[in-house]
Amino acid sequence: MNETHLSSRQQKILRLLASGSYSRIQLQKSLTEKVSKPTLFRDLKGIIEAGLVKSSGLGKATVYHAIAQNPLLAPATKKFLVSGPILFHFDIFEHCTDLFTPQEVSHVKSIHKDLGIQLGRLDPTIAKRELERFVIELAWKSSRIEGNTYSLLETETLIKTRQEASGHTKEEATMILNHKYAFDSIMEHRDKFKVLNLSDITQLHNVLIDHMGVTPGIRKHPVGITGSLYRPLDNEWQIREGLEKLIKVVNGSTYPLEKALIIMAVLAYIQAFTDGNKRTSRMLANAVLMAYDYYPISYRVVDENVYKQAMIYFYEQNSLHDIKKILIDQYEFAIDTYFR
Repeated sequence: MNETHLSSRQQKILRLLASGSYSRIQLQKSLTEKVSKPTLFRDLKGIIEAGLVKSSGLGKATVYHAIAQNPLLAPATKKFLVSGPILFHFDIFEHCTDLFTPQEVSHVKSIHKDLGIQLGRLDPTIAKRELERFVIELAWKSSRIEGNTYSLLETETLIKTRQEASGHTKEEATMILNHKYAFDSIMEHRDKFKVLNLSDITQLHNVLIDHMGVTPGIRKHPVGITGSLYRPLDNEWQIREGLEKLIKVVNGSTYPLEKALIIMAVLAYIQAFTDGNKRTSRMLANAVLMAYDYYPISYRVVDENVYKQAMIYFYEQNSLHDIKKILIDQYEFAIDTYFR
């Protein structure tokens, strides 16, 4: 078990213990739902094994304490109440480290397959077909997260033949094709994404918004987030500062999945561009994964609303918990599904 796979009750227990020490009896009384002693004991055992809680004392005198953890990894509060705008917090950059537990790193290592080796083992025709299949599914799902209405089959036809589907806008077709062009660019220059710079980010964004009526370059005016009280940085100089800090922490990380997680969440949090921020964050995270011969992720089996809610939890509460779970789940899916 790892912290991204805790049950809802275990997450409630963890939040209680974050405020102080509790005995099992105190936890039973404090939980809103009824829970038996054996069930509570199993829940606590799982959280302890995940490295999130420790116990002290013996028998009835045993008490449980939360082990100090990165605040970004705390589960979001589902009923989060706030009366006014939520602003950008620069202090998140201080916590963009040690985002994966040793157990999670060990788990990923146990299933890891080197992308370069896997592609090299495949017949060139099959490797090309597999890359095309991945791009189709990534372009379809990433676009669908943004409200694109193309089906998977229509996306396949568009990418393979450039034939646009009837009943859809030109912009939808352009969005999908731009994903393909961005992925092609990443494949051509994989190694350069081992060390990020501002040019890497802006150039990838330019490909993703090409011919879509979006102003390129760093945003110069305020924007809002649909369905959220979060208000991103509202001036170009602070946005540039945020990007510089993002680049520094990503380049300072040594673990590819951690780099990808930071990019997925924080680049979208900065909202550096007038549009296309989440698309850029997803594609850039994949670029970094592939630079280190990790599998890219297609998001194919992610529920769009689950993804959007996870992003809002980060915008409003700076909780990476749900985004991290999506990343790990999708990485496992990629290993099991592509380039076999």
